[in-house]
Amino acid sequence: MLKYSITVTKSARRELEILDIQKMFTNKPIIFIQPEFYKLVKRTFKILITLVLLIALCSNLSAQVKVSSAFKMARLKFSGGGDWYNDPGGDVNLLKFVKQNTLIDTEPVYEFVEISSDKFFTYPFIFMTGHGNVVFSDYEVKRLRTYLENGGFLYVDDDYGLDKAFRREIKKVFPEKDLTELPYSFGLYSCHYNFPYGPPKTHEHDGKQPQGFGIFHNNRLVLYYTYESNPSDGWNDPDVHNTPPDKREEALRFGTNIIVWALSH
Repeated sequence: MLKYSITVTKSARRELEILDIQKMFTNKPIIFIQPEFYKLVKRTFKILITLVLLIALCSNLSAQVKVSSAFKMARLKFSGGGDWYNDPGGDVNLLKFVKQNTLIDTEPVYEFVEISSDKFFTYPFIFMTGHGNVVFSDYEVKRLRTYLENGGFLYVDDDYGLDKAFRREIKKVFPEKDLTELPYSFGLYSCHYNFPYGPPKTHEHDGKQPQGFGIFHNNRLVLYYTYESNPSDGWNDPDVHNTPPDKREEALRFGTNIIVWALSH
């Protein structure tokens, strides 16, 4: 009876882990795995495991981070002592109204921004209001002009007592331009809701006729200013200023027109 003696070196023993020792006594040839191939398989397996873990991590992060493309506007925080921050709830109410009554998807949250902020240029629409003084620094003057000349839009509503300071400061931004009263036929007054007589008279103030002024750049309205109108007060909850329901609805509709116009021109 013949006996077989097989010597397996220590380095080769790893290569034979998947080999059934009993098959050594059959007529089938023994297949040896080359060290290079073994290393390649091992490296490929590690790469696959790493890819699976990265995919799982990215999926988890994408579920946690929500990127919104909805329209947002920001309240302008300015220096000088004026109360830029008054009635923040009105901004949110307007955005809700726009979302419910137009095809514009809005994010109804209150946000404010300074001209010097890195986030300033991320907002397509800036809203400015308040009472009292306004002061723009030289740096803010340059940035505001750059913003308006490159697609940005500023809506300013005199909440009573803002007019003198605002006119002084905006002249620094556009020294070669004047605030021009817009005719009632201007498209902003009919782009969504019809306002045949221009801005509504939401609050009395001095009892003067409400007016709407604009500044244009390359035939585009980049700044709109309401005086003796104060529609933004009407955006607030009814009990804030005791605004009658019809006046509040009118103010929200007018604010909607401003946003629709700004986003479509």
